[in-house]
Amino acid sequence: MTEAVHGPVNLGLAGRIVLITGGVRGVGAGIAQVLDDLGATPVVCARRPGDDDREFYPCDVRDGDAVASMIEQIVAAHGRLDGVVNNAGGSPFAPAADASDNFSRKIVELNLVAPLIVARAAHRVMSTQDGGGAIVNVSSVSGHRPSPGTAAYGAAKAGLDNLTETLAVEWAPSVRVNSVVCGPVQTELAHLHFGDEAGVAAVGATIPMGRMARPADIGNAVAFLLSPLSQYITGSTVTVHGGGEKPAFLSAANAGNDA
Repeated sequence: MTEAVHGPVNLGLAGRIVLITGGVRGVGAGIAQVLDDLGATPVVCARRPGDDDREFYPCDVRDGDAVASMIEQIVAAHGRLDGVVNNAGGSPFAPAADASDNFSRKIVELNLVAPLIVARAAHRVMSTQDGGGAIVNVSSVSGHRPSPGTAAYGAAKAGLDNLTETLAVEWAPSVRVNSVVCGPVQTELAHLHFGDEAGVAAVGATIPMGRMARPADIGNAVAFLLSPLSQYITGSTVTVHGGGEKPAFLSAANAGNDA
């Protein structure tokens, strides 16, 4: 099976300063590693630091003042900000009828309002610097199909993709805005959602590519959207889901044939 490739490829990202929110673990850490391998300078933020030695800023991305301060510090350190990856997000499982109003509000704030806060702060810098900048929002297939158990999350991700299109129109041509719509990703926390190795394999078997995405698969798509190779691409959603989910009726039909 072909592995994710990001070693010798030159995407023109050398020296680019890129902020990745939630970049200390999981998909965010994978994106940061890909960008690092491609010669960019990844800067990561989260509420708590990770285990690596990347340039790190503690930040609650739902707090506008904290975000503005972080962006100012990054620009003071590097002189510019070339890219932002709005990766911070997620949601615990909670049936809609049982989730509290406060829980739902926090999920929408993290997955929709926070990316807008970060994007606005980045835009203030990118729109006034030579070369502009690029923003990539990490979205989810949950925003494009039913999302049982994570209703607020799915709704927020649907909103994030619409936000992407709107900001792309408002901020062109100096700042490009795109989103990467992710399917299931196998990270170090995959067991919390999919169970043991057998559970991960079972989910992978439902995907046409035969496996869940790796963080580097998401990172490669993000790197392209940040690079000069995508200089005419804005307001787009790039779906990275291995072909999606096989239609349930096919499994039901095959089960009937086997009976």
